[in-house]
Amino acid sequence: MAQSAVPAAGSSAITPISAKAIAPWAVFFGVLMLVLLYFVGAEQGATALISGEGVHEWVHDGRHLLGFPCH
Repeated sequence: MAQSAVPAAGSSAITPISAKAIAPWAVFFGVLMLVLLYFVGAEQGATALISGEGVHEWVHDGRHLLGFPCH
């Protein structure tokens, strides 16, 4: 049986998503990416928010993969 690319008579059209609906999600993921970038790229030494070497050890390989120097 051949399939047709023409939509059926009763199917609904795809409605576009407005920028107002996407904006909160874009801001949320943007802030999340900035926090992750901070922890991978800068969380060590004098600017550390969390004391100790725990965060550094968890993101150590990711730091080298992204080209951040750490030692």
